[in-house]
Amino acid sequence: MLGESTAKGRSDWAAGVDGNRVWVVDGRGRSVSTAILYEVERGLRALATGEVIRVRADVLPAVNSNIRAWCRLTGHELVGVEEGTDARVYAVRKAAETREQPAWAIVISNPGLEELLSPLGSALAAALAGSPVAIYFQGPAVRVLTRSYSERLPGWKRPFSRFARRGLKKVGHPPAHEKLRQLADLGARLYVCGPSMAHFNVTAEDLLLPGIEIAAYPTFVERMNAAGVQIFLQ
Repeated sequence: MLGESTAKGRSDWAAGVDGNRVWVVDGRGRSVSTAILYEVERGLRALATGEVIRVRADVLPAVNSNIRAWCRLTGHELVGVEEGTDARVYAVRKAAETREQPAWAIVISNPGLEELLSPLGSALAAALAGSPVAIYFQGPAVRVLTRSYSERLPGWKRPFSRFARRGLKKVGHPPAHEKLRQLADLGARLYVCGPSMAHFNVTAEDLLLPGIEIAAYPTFVERMNAAGVQIFLQ
C-alpha cells in the first residue's frame, strides 16, 4: 500500500507504508495505455535493477490487460496488484534486461487526425515493448513532420477538429507531435519521403525534429526487409 498519494495524472515520489520513497506513475483519468506506459518506462530509467515502480490506474479492462501484456513483453515483473475503491495499483519490478523484440516498419500516407491514431499508437506500443521502430512518412503525410502541422478531421467534420483533439487528449491521446517526440525518445527512427516533400513544399528547415532522415522507397525497403512486422497505411 502507498502512504501518500500523488496528484491525479502526475508522476512523482510517494511514501510507502514502510517509510521508503517509491516512484508512482498516476495514470488515473487516462484510458489510453501507451500514455501511461510511456511514463512508466521513463520512471524505470531512474531506478536500479530490482527496484519497484508503482502504477496507479483506473479500473478498466483494457488498461489492466495492457499493463500485464507489457510486463510479459518486456520482462519487467508484475509483483503485485492492489485493488482500491477508485483505482488499481500495479507494482512492477525493473528487470536487468528487456527481452528482444522483432523490428517494426510502418509506412504512413494519410495525415488525418483519426487516421494517425492507429499507426502512431501501434508504433508507440511496439517501441515501449522494446521493438526497434522505423516510420516512413510519404505523400500528404509528410506534413505531419512539420512544425506547423495540426491534426484535422476530413470534409464536413473539419470545423470540429479542435473539439476532437481536446477529447482525445482528455482520455490520454497526446497530439501527434508529442507522440513523435515520445517515439524519438524511445529510439524510433523517422523517415520522410524526399519527392513528397518537394511536391508538398516542405523543406528540411520545416521539419519538427532533428535526425529525421530524408529518403525514398529504396531506403525504406531496406528497413522493411529487416523488419519482422510491416505495416503499410494509405
